[in-house]
Amino acid sequence: MKIAVVGATGLVGSVMLKVLAERNFPVSELIPVASAKSAGKEVDFKGKKYKVVTMHDAIAMKPDLALFSAGGNTSLQDAPRFAAIGTTVIDNSSAWRMDPSKKLVVPEVNAHVLTAQDKIIANPNCSTIQMVVVLKPLHDKYKIKRVVVSTYQSVTGTGVKAVEQLMNERKGITGPMAYAYPIDLNVIPQIDVFQDNGYTKEEMKMILETKKIMGDDSIRVTATTVRIPVMGGHSEAVNIEFEKDFDLTEVRSLLEAEEGIIVIDDPANLKYPMPKDAHNKDEVFVGRIRRDESQENTLNLWIVADNLRKGAATNAIQIAEHLMLKGLI
Repeated sequence: MKIAVVGATGLVGSVMLKVLAERNFPVSELIPVASAKSAGKEVDFKGKKYKVVTMHDAIAMKPDLALFSAGGNTSLQDAPRFAAIGTTVIDNSSAWRMDPSKKLVVPEVNAHVLTAQDKIIANPNCSTIQMVVVLKPLHDKYKIKRVVVSTYQSVTGTGVKAVEQLMNERKGITGPMAYAYPIDLNVIPQIDVFQDNGYTKEEMKMILETKKIMGDDSIRVTATTVRIPVMGGHSEAVNIEFEKDFDLTEVRSLLEAEEGIIVIDDPANLKYPMPKDAHNKDEVFVGRIRRDESQENTLNLWIVADNLRKGAATNAIQIAEHLMLKGLI
């Protein structure tokens, strides 16, 4: 399969190349794509060097599949150009996620919505992906009424500049700032820009995307998203109110039975998921499973995943794998 990776020199793009290689995705021809200033640079894939090309050149090469991770404006402009020549686009930006004509997909949750006619498919927000993977089996069994989520998100979610800011601060070096404030030894309760309702864009993404992916507008969601000085992945404290009561042993069994979920929940031995456990892994990790004793039919969970992998690159490639398996591309 002829595959274009748009944004191949970026943080998520480089992980996409790594995941494609690890999962032995059938790449017959790789087309790394980036901005004109990066054209001619080389990227490594399976021990071979590939020259980065421009968007114009990539479209002329008519790939079967294009994995986009180059920002919303690029996606809005160029994804339709690929789709027009028959290329299936899986886009990692927020550009198409809430477009009612586009599917927003986490394979473990709603891969069944995909058809051969879907030429632009949206990859959800990283923090939404890891949450809905866990919510799905619980919703099927107990029917979710309301979700309250607080996130603790890695600097890698912002990009290379944020990683450099954190590392510079740790070394006492003054350098470019990705954030309005220092991030080392600090917590910033803002991810993306503030909206008129006082929520950030990231928080509204989690609220709106969850409903769309779960296919249920009756689920009420509220979110607070926070940036913390870690690298390995995003963490979330999630409080879930159900219509039906639940048994904790059954909850654990439901989660353990799900492909793509690893339960680490042994507080007696101080066992619970942390970002360092999720780093470079494709699974979603769950722990701190307990009742909310302040309210009936309500559960508390702690969810951790590598935001560059399951939260971005891996999820996109899993969508592509599903499309291939079902003969949709």
